[in-house]
Amino acid sequence: MASRSGTTTGLALLFGVLGTLHFVKPEPFEQIVPRALPRKKELVYASGAAELACAAGLLHPRTRRVAGLVSAGLLVALFPANVQMAVDLQRKGSLPAKAVGWARLPLQFPLIRWALKAAREDG
Repeated sequence: MASRSGTTTGLALLFGVLGTLHFVKPEPFEQIVPRALPRKKELVYASGAAELACAAGLLHPRTRRVAGLVSAGLLVALFPANVQMAVDLQRKGSLPAKAVGWARLPLQFPLIRWALKAAREDG
């Protein structure tokens, strides 16, 4: 049986920092909410709260499995926002920004695997 590793703590830290930023500075997150979705600020706050809940859940052995699965699902659900950012940067970003916008997309897959791995860890 595995115990909580530094990598699970790292994922919790990542979700904690990003979730906090959704409340401290929501504007950049609002800009990448897909245009078809209404109430952008509310969606940013909801996703920030979900990220904070995932962070907390990943740290406790009794909730780690569910938190890891929810974290993976959240990353999948947020993927369209990352696509929106890449499309927006393609239209009006600098060449380096365009490259970063598109390069971020495949990085979501290792994050999803990281969350699924955390779901398999126990305390």
